[in-house]
Amino acid sequence: MLLQIEADLNYRFDMPTDILLAIEAADLPDQRIIEDRMIVRGAGPLSTIPGGNRVGRRTWTRTETGPFNANYRATIEVDRPPSTIIGLSASPLPQIPSDVVPFLWPSRYCEADRLYSFAQQEFGGLQGGNFAHAAAEWVRGHIRYVSGSSDGTTTAADTFLSRQGVCRDFAHLTAAIIRAHDIPARVASVYAWRLDPPDFHAVVEVWLDNAWHIVDATGLAPIEGMVRMAVGRDATDIAFLTAFGTATLDSQTITVTRAD
Repeated sequence: MLLQIEADLNYRFDMPTDILLAIEAADLPDQRIIEDRMIVRGAGPLSTIPGGNRVGRRTWTRTETGPFNANYRATIEVDRPPSTIIGLSASPLPQIPSDVVPFLWPSRYCEADRLYSFAQQEFGGLQGGNFAHAAAEWVRGHIRYVSGSSDGTTTAADTFLSRQGVCRDFAHLTAAIIRAHDIPARVASVYAWRLDPPDFHAVVEVWLDNAWHIVDATGLAPIEGMVRMAVGRDATDIAFLTAFGTATLDSQTITVTRAD
């Protein structure tokens, strides 16, 4: 599948501010960058660093007072046929690679320790991919997708109690439940084909059979049409724009179209 992506971000700043962008597609075995470019206006030189867990890249820049624009365009070849995690095995804990181990633990937005009892009672003897699939299906069936129902402080436990949220809340709760069963789970930011309305999207990756597998409890877009940008413990690690100062959003548009 050949996808064309464009992200256009327009912000305004009242003072010079350092900015860390994470809007560039990652070049991975199942998603190959054919071409891409990022143009930033209203800011200084760009400095690129590797993304977390060796996935993708992040870009530093510094804006002056006034308008700021970041425009990213890419053509990506995605080779990820539809699949299921049902039947996949969880790795024995001592065999989990060192860079995967942190995704077993609770984090700021994914309080796996608070969901341990629920995970054991709700999903009984399920293991591995069967457990992770059941957890995602539970979130899909019990949490309502409600735009504007959460904010930057909402955690997985908050979503569990309120029974509503947006994609990042679905991802946080899914990851927290899976971690509560001693299976590594991380959160990923993606561009998603057929996501309506188009926007940045958050999903979960689960470590099964010694590999990461995408799970999306929202069911809003096909997994075979997703392009990962960044991965991390939770939303803290995958924010598409981190401003080390006060920023005002003027507009933001995301488009993902199929080109083949």
